[in-house]
Amino acid sequence: MAITLTERATKQIQLQLTKRGKGLGLRISLKKSGCSGYAYSFDYADELQEDDCVFEFHNAKVLVKRDYLSYLDGSELDFVKEGLNSTFKFSNPNIENTCGCGESFSLKTSEKSKENI
Repeated sequence: MAITLTERATKQIQLQLTKRGKGLGLRISLKKSGCSGYAYSFDYADELQEDDCVFEFHNAKVLVKRDYLSYLDGSELDFVKEGLNSTFKFSNPNIENTCGCGESFSLKTSEKSKENI
């Protein structure tokens, strides 16, 4: 199972960790949210947790709990600027549908396996 990062995403992670003056990498998780059911959650991690999987690209690390890997497998994380806004953006093959506003999504996996989120 794997997650990849674009060069823009790796540069943004490195930039933010430098601004913070500390940090191991970007932590990605899922949370129940919005009209479609789930949303990504991003935070900067200062330490490795027991159930973390680490993906590293060009000296930028992404940390993901093992429970979320099947929902993120094959995803690519990018950092995009659209007008005055900039954000991390996923291309995730495990998404079944997205809501109209684009903030939440539903997953292709079964409801039983989603109980871990």
